[in-house]
Amino acid sequence: MVRTALQISTALACLMLALGVAACGGAGGGDYGGKPPDYARALAGSPPKLAALHRQGNRLLGGGVPAFERQIADLRGHPVVVNKWASWCGPCRAEFPFFQRLSARLGKRVAFLGVDANDSAAEATTFLREYPVPYPSFSDPDQKIAASFRATLGFPSTAYYDRAGKLAFTHVGAYADEAALAADVARYAR
Repeated sequence: MVRTALQISTALACLMLALGVAACGGAGGGDYGGKPPDYARALAGSPPKLAALHRQGNRLLGGGVPAFERQIADLRGHPVVVNKWASWCGPCRAEFPFFQRLSARLGKRVAFLGVDANDSAAEATTFLREYPVPYPSFSDPDQKIAASFRATLGFPSTAYYDRAGKLAFTHVGAYADEAALAADVARYAR
């Protein structure tokens, strides 16, 4: 039987999604049983640019690539870590607690942003209620924002911008543990 490239790609995508969901305890909540950090206490006294970012915490922002690029430009002087995620992505759910804890620990000197790609606003909002973060996420239904930091092929992906607002590195795929993510933040978000 002859299969088209589209059929094979679709089958592989479905298989990867099923494996990701199975590995992370299903598509529903509960795969992270911990309580999120006390962001208000952890981030008190942040520099003005980062404090402004924290005031937008847990929000889903629109505006596409222009708004995202404006945000990166507004954060010049601070390194930026961008996490591309989706509510339906099992590996995204597995690593999201790493971002919760690191953004609380490092958020006074490193800016964190999210990019919610290929997702519905309702599902993303529900996800952010389950996994609150002290930074906003940009809605990216067509992955145009993700393309701007070379992250259209995998979920999740993490991009690192230096203090000058230049893309330094993009990691495609989930981090196996928080220590690996923290090592890349130290290496690339300078």
